[in-house]
Parts: sequence; structure tokens; C-alpha cells
Amino acid sequence: MKTLISNATIVNEGHSFSGSLVIENDRIVDVIEDTAPPHGHFDTEVNATGSFVLPGIIDDHVHFREPGLTEKACIESESRAAAFGGVTSFFEMPNTVPQTTSIETLEEKYAIAKEKSHVNYAFFFGATNNNAHLFPLLDTHHIPGIKLFMGSSTGNMLVNQSEALKTIFSTAPLPIMAHCEDTSLISANMKAAKEQSGNDPDIRFHPRIRSGEACYRSTALAVELAKTYQAHLHVAHLTTERELQLFDPAYPNITAEATVSHLFFSEDDYSRLGTRIKCNPAIKSRTDRDALRKALTDGRITLIGTDHAPHLLKDKEGGAAKAASGMPMIQFSLVTMLELMDAGVLSIERLVELMCHHPALLFEVRNRGFLRKGYKADIVVVKPGCPWKVTEGMIQSKCKWSPMLGHEYRWQVQQTFCNGHLIYNKGIMDENYRGEELRFR
Repeated sequence: MKTLISNATIVNEGHSFSGSLVIENDRIVDVIEDTAPPHGHFDTEVNATGSFVLPGIIDDHVHFREPGLTEKACIESESRAAAFGGVTSFFEMPNTVPQTTSIETLEEKYAIAKEKSHVNYAFFFGATNNNAHLFPLLDTHHIPGIKLFMGSSTGNMLVNQSEALKTIFSTAPLPIMAHCEDTSLISANMKAAKEQSGNDPDIRFHPRIRSGEACYRSTALAVELAKTYQAHLHVAHLTTERELQLFDPAYPNITAEATVSHLFFSEDDYSRLGTRIKCNPAIKSRTDRDALRKALTDGRITLIGTDHAPHLLKDKEGGAAKAASGMPMIQFSLVTMLELMDAGVLSIERLVELMCHHPALLFEVRNRGFLRKGYKADIVVVKPGCPWKVTEGMIQSKCKWSPMLGHEYRWQVQQTFCNGHLIYNKGIMDENYRGEELRFR
């Protein structure tokens, strides 16, 4: 099976150039720059005139809710949303039911994904206060890393014992991806907010309850532990300007993720969207958001994920105490970042580094994340100047809502190739295709 993508602007490894790509079966076999497309027979041809060709997006941070929470989402529905959005690989989090904190539950997820996932998949192993003895049993080629909740979040997987943290940081054989919020401070802030305005404070209290100080305290502790034990630490969903001071490109094994939501929204948007943008850690001030945007280009933010976390709309009812935290974003992550690119926040070359190259490098994903000969043909074609509005009917996530509902974009995903297979083509999805298990190191 041979495919030609021609007349494109190809964005790869810091450069943009006119050219073509040749795919044979599941691999890229040629990247052709500044010359006419090759002649010959191709089973599929895509004329990408006016479009940009990027490596498929690798989302290092999603919650697809399966098993146990499939009324909200499932691997099939959310991987379909990923394909619609140009995301060809995802790493899923362990706070499902049951939690992915044993070898058996980890293997169960891989078995489900093999049957259901439309795109490529991998699953984090979840750390607890007492399961570090399982670390030597983990196949480091099989999983991206170990997820550590240093702050309470959905799923009640908080690791808060000092000795347990020391053991995790000193023995983890893989990158530790940490959710950092100080739970004791959050609890005190919630108590104060309830005393001030009742048992379910208004959503505007959320960034005060899950405050910048709560994030900083926990992130600072994680960075200190990583330096002490020379661990590979990756801090999830950074939200504050102050936390950015803890990250220095001189320490390549201590890295930070920013999410699309924290880069796009600020607390000014609570008045418009309410609990639909409630997430943990909270979306904070415009100053914090703008600092995160600046850090995309100075090396302090290493990659961009989504923390895609669907809930039913009925679960989002209430305020800062009762409404569920999390939102579905994977279908709109790439086009949202392209909108920020248009606004001058970052270049398209840097976008590709943060959403494709760096996830592959940080987690050592085999043969993906770049447009290179011999690499897996995970590719997305996007086109500017194609105005469209998000409607409920086009949302692929099982929960059928998004904070982007009604938003107008000018970039559009045209095609998504996964392992050389044209899985998505201008609104049409190949529902029968299944992605591959990712391999590492």
C-alpha cells in the first residue's frame, strides 16, 4: 500500500518547507523537499496544496475513563475524538475503576485498547503509598511512566506519606509524571471558602481554593525530591508563573507540561463558561496564563498535553465544591494551539516540537513523533483559512459537550494518518481501524 501526500508545507524538526511525503504500508519511506512530487502508482494520493503536514500529535495526558467510568467516556469514543483532532497517540492515566496500580489492571487496559482504540495507545502505571515493590516488575518498553498524585484529584490516589514519596523517587525506573497540589492547603482553603459563602462556593472561588501557593508548595517538593534522588520528573499541567521559576533547561530530567486549557483560558472565562472549565489544578489568572504562554518558547515548558477528562454535564452542575473537575479537549487541542500560533504566542515549528517531537523524546517513544524515513507514518494534514464553528453534533467525545462549543476556528484538520492508514478524511472516519500499542526505549 503506497500513499503520496504532495504539494504540502511540511513542518518538521524546526523547519518548514515545500515538499511531499511517500508512505509505504505503515512507514514513511521518503521526505521530498522543494522538488516535484514523484511519479508512479500510488494507492492513495492527497493533494495538500495550501495545507501543512505535521507529525501526528502525541498527547501525553488523557483520561479516557475505561474501565469503570464508561458512562462518561470510553477508549473507543475518545480515541475517535483524537483522530478527528489529529492526535495519533495517547498516554492514558491510571485513575479509573479499578485503578491502574497493579500489573493485572495495567494489562487489562492494554487488552481493551487493542480491541477498541482507533489510534496508538499507552498507559501509565499509578503509584500509591504502598506499591513501589511492583516497580521492578514493570516492562519499561511497555509503558511511558509512573503517574504520581501528590495532590488529591479525581480517583483518590493521593500519595502523601513522606517515606512513600522518597521510595518512589529513589526507585522509579521510568519518568515520574506528577500531579502537584498541596492537599492540606487546599482543604484549609475549601473550609474558609465554605465558611464565607456556603457549602458549595461559587466557581470563582476555585482558583483560590486550589491556589497558586498550593501548586507551588507541591511542585517545589517534587523538584527537590527529583534533585535529591536524581529521578526523572515530569510535572503535569503547570498553572502558575511562580512554579515556572522551578524549571531550568539546564536540568533536562526535570520537565513541565502545560495543557491547552491552561494556555487558552484564564479565570476571566469562569463568568462565561462556569464549571465547564473547572479542572484540577484550577485555571488561574490572566497573568499566570500569559506566563505559561511565554514559557512555551524559552524552554521552561517542555511539552503540551490536554488532560482530556470528560464528565457528563450533570456531573458539572454546582460550584467549586460539588461540580466535577475536568473537561474534554483532545478533539480541539491542535486547532486551538494553531489559533494561539496565529496570535503570535508561538511558531508552528515550536508547536510541532511541543506536541510531537518533545513527547516522543521525553518518554523515548520508538520511531514516532517525527517525519523521518523509516518512522511510523503518523501524520496530520491541517489547513488554514477554513472557517468552521464547533457544534454539538460534531463533538466525538461520549459526553457530547466541550468548552469550545460555539467557538469559531479558521484552521481545520483535513486528514489524519495512523501507521500509514488514512483513518480520518475531511469528516469521514474509518471506524474499523485500530491503532497500535506504543513501544518505548
